[in-house]
Amino acid sequence: MIKVAIVGYGNLGRGVEQALTLNPDMELVGVFTRRDPETVTTAGAKAYRMEQLTEQKATIDVCILCGGSATDLPVQTPALTKEFNTVDSFDTHAKIPEHFANTAQAATENQTVAVISTGWDPGLFSLNRLYAQSILPAGETYTFWGKGVSQGHSDALRRIDGVADATQYTIPNEAVIGQLRAGEKPTLTTRDKHFRECFVVLKAGADEEQVKQTIVTMPNYFADYDTQVHFISQDELDQNHKAMPHGGTVLHTGETSVGVQQVIEYNLKLDSNPEFTASVLVAYARACVRLAAEKQYGAYTVLDIAPKYLSPKPAEELRATLL
Repeated sequence: MIKVAIVGYGNLGRGVEQALTLNPDMELVGVFTRRDPETVTTAGAKAYRMEQLTEQKATIDVCILCGGSATDLPVQTPALTKEFNTVDSFDTHAKIPEHFANTAQAATENQTVAVISTGWDPGLFSLNRLYAQSILPAGETYTFWGKGVSQGHSDALRRIDGVADATQYTIPNEAVIGQLRAGEKPTLTTRDKHFRECFVVLKAGADEEQVKQTIVTMPNYFADYDTQVHFISQDELDQNHKAMPHGGTVLHTGETSVGVQQVIEYNLKLDSNPEFTASVLVAYARACVRLAAEKQYGAYTVLDIAPKYLSPKPAEELRATLL
C-alpha cells in the first residue's frame, strides 16, 4: 500500500481524498492543515496540524501538496521535499522553471522525488502539446480553455469595490476551433480565441455601470477580451453558478507533405475541475513513489515520467491489454 498525506484541505484537498477511495493500492494517512484540526470536516480522514507532519514521516510514502501556486507551493514544495516525496499542481506557467530548479535542488540533496506541476494544464495538456509537436513538426499548436469557471478571474471580480460575489466563465470561440479542425491555420489574437462571461452580485448602493466599466477595462484579466457582464441576485448565483466545471482543447494542425493536412486534438470536459486535477495528482503520486523505490531521486514533471509508472497494473498486463 502507498501511504499518502494530504497537505492543505481546500477544494483540491477534498478532491484528493475522494480520488484515493478509487485507488485500492493507496491509503490515506491523514490531512495536514494550517487550520485548527477541530474545525476541519473531512470525508473520514483524520485531520492534523501542519506541524505534526514530520512526526509521521515514517508512515508517509508521499505528500500530495494542495496549496495555492501564488504563495503556498513556491515555499512548501522545496521545504517539504527535503523530508518527503512530494507531488504538487503548481500552475504559474512562467515560473515553472524557477520552481523546478528550487525543488530539484532539495530533492537531489536529500534523496527524495518530487513531481511538480501535475494536473491538466500544466499536466496532461503539456503532454499532448509535446506529442503533437514531435509528431507533426510542420504545424501549429493552439490551446483553448473552457467553457469553465476561472477561479482566479472570479476572485478578481470579487475584489472590485461594490461587488458582493461573482463567478466568471472562460468560453472558447467554437467558430475558430471549427476552422482549426478543418486544417486552417489562422493568425489568432487573444480576443479571437476566448471570451469571458461574468455573473456579478452587487453590494447595496453600488453603481452598476461603474462596476461594469471597471470589469471590462481591467488589465491582464478582461481588457483584452470581449466580456459580457450580467448582474444577478445572490440566490441565483448560489443556485446556478457555484459549481466548478472546466475543460479545454489542445489542437495541433500540421502537414506531413505539401497539401496533406493532419489534425491532432485532445479534449477535456470536466464537471469538477478540482476533482479531476486531484485524480491526476493521485496517479502521479503513484509514479513518484515508484521512482523513489528505484532511487531515481530528483524533480520531475509529466514530461519526464513514463506512462507505465501511473498505472497500478504491472507492465506485462499493460503491454497485453493496451498495445
